[in-house]
Amino acid sequence: MFLNSISFDGIIEFVTVADAKNFSEAARRLNCSVSHVSRQVSRLEQRLGTSLFARSTRSIKLTETGQQYYLQCQELMNGLDQANEMVKGAQFDLQGTLRISMAGSFAEQFVAPALIEFAKKHPKLTIEVDFSSRHVNFVEDGIDFAIRYGRLQDSGLVARKLADRSLMAVASPAYLLEHGEITDLKALAHHSCLITNNDTWLFEHEGKELPVKVSGRFRCNNTIGLVEACKRGLGIAYMPKSSLKQAVDDGDLVPVLTPYWTEKITSWVVYQNRKFLPLRARLAIEHLLDHFDGWKE
Repeated sequence: MFLNSISFDGIIEFVTVADAKNFSEAARRLNCSVSHVSRQVSRLEQRLGTSLFARSTRSIKLTETGQQYYLQCQELMNGLDQANEMVKGAQFDLQGTLRISMAGSFAEQFVAPALIEFAKKHPKLTIEVDFSSRHVNFVEDGIDFAIRYGRLQDSGLVARKLADRSLMAVASPAYLLEHGEITDLKALAHHSCLITNNDTWLFEHEGKELPVKVSGRFRCNNTIGLVEACKRGLGIAYMPKSSLKQAVDDGDLVPVLTPYWTEKITSWVVYQNRKFLPLRARLAIEHLLDHFDGWKE
């Protein structure tokens, strides 16, 4: 359908009536006459060839078709509101406080610097970053959005992909000399594994996912600490390649279990609802999405 064949006449009036559940109240909100609202809605129904409201002398309510159409129109109007705010945001400095929850080495090494770039563009904006993997309540904790990785639970939140990364398993030469080479996943049961927040490691082989429950005597939710423990021979680590590349290049760590590495783990930006997202958060999210577009390890 071509744009010039689409008419938006009556949509604002229709949505306002649906919200107000009354033509008179809708007219008051729109600062126009009741007859104008009624006429616009009637013309819209004629163009669509269907009734959007079931009318009686005392009340009106949406028909089944009207309810479906209302939800679509509401999304359209929210999108237009956001587009207007985006334009305003480009013209004026953002203000207020942007609160973000992040976890993992990807957030530390790559997302934080990208947010610093965003902060430099908006000198009146305050940014607060909480590095924690705990479950956050966006409303109670005042969090605008979060950076998470891996599989997300179906929580009703909006999740948008930032980047895909791959994992690798490593150990120090000294650890392998003492405990022997590791050639298959079953051998992990007899080794000390360095654990972050998850003691189930997800491997892949020939297109199949292979979850392995691991254990060890050292747990740490900080990337630097975990890499250091691995370099000093405390056990085997299974982490994103980007976190281990330098230690491997320096010869401090040696790759193990290469055929079983997971080649794709996704980092996400997660937030509650587009409708209630403040402009500063929307612009920050778009900045991150643009920054990581086409990103490679």
